[in-house]
Amino acid sequence: MSVTPRQLPLALESTVAYSIDDFVVTQANRAVFDVLERWPHWPSPVVVLTGCKGSGKSHLAAIWAAQSFAMQFDRTRLELAVDAASRGVPVLLEDMAAGCFDETGLFHLINAVRQGRVDFPQGSLFMTSQSRPVDWRVSLPDLASRLKAVSLMEISAPDDTLLNAVIAKLFADRQLTVEFRLIRYIVNRMERSLAKAAEFVRRVDCMALERKSRVTRQLVIDVLARMDAEASHIAEE
Repeated sequence: MSVTPRQLPLALESTVAYSIDDFVVTQANRAVFDVLERWPHWPSPVVVLTGCKGSGKSHLAAIWAAQSFAMQFDRTRLELAVDAASRGVPVLLEDMAAGCFDETGLFHLINAVRQGRVDFPQGSLFMTSQSRPVDWRVSLPDLASRLKAVSLMEISAPDDTLLNAVIAKLFADRQLTVEFRLIRYIVNRMERSLAKAAEFVRRVDCMALERKSRVTRQLVIDVLARMDAEASHIAEE
C-alpha cells in the first residue's frame, strides 16, 4: 500500500512576544494603554486592571513591568513584595481573584506603596484580574477599605479591528502569507480572545507544515472545526 509521507512540524514554538512593539493598540485598549504610558504619573500608585481571559492584560502588564523595572511576586506569599515596595521597587501581581492571595500581605503591600510614595515617586503596585476588587470577597475590613481607593481600569474584549490586526501580525511573524478576507473569515468564526488567536495561528502553521500547503480557506476551516470540537468535548466533561 502506498503511503503519502507527511512532514511533522517540530515543537520549536517560540515564547509569546510581550514587548511593546508586539502590542496592537485599537479603540478596545487605547485608554488603558495611555494610562500605563503615563506611569509614574498616576492619580493613585495602586492600579487594578480587569478584563476577560485573553483580553491582553498580561501583555499590558509585561509592557508596564519592562518600562518601570517592576518585579513580579507570588500573590500567596507577599513578604518579599512588601520589602521591595518599601524600597520603592514597582510591584506586579497577576491573576488576582477571590481566595487566591495573602490578604494580610496585600494590606501591608498597599500601605508600603502608599507610604513610600513621597520618597519613591516611582513606587507602584499594578495588579491584573478577571474581576473587580469588590468581587474578591476579602475578609479583612482594612484591606477592603484600601481596595476601594485603588485606580480601576477595565479593558474591553478584543474588537474586530484588534483581532484582525493581531492575527495578521501573528501570521506575518511566522512568515505566512494570508489574504485579509481570509483573516476576516477567521475573526467572524473564532472565539474572541487574543490567547485563542495565538493558539489558532500556531495550529494553522503546524497544519500547513504537515500538509506542505499554503494557508487556504479549507485549512482554516479544518483548524476551526478541530478547535470547536475540542472545546465542545471539554464542555461536556
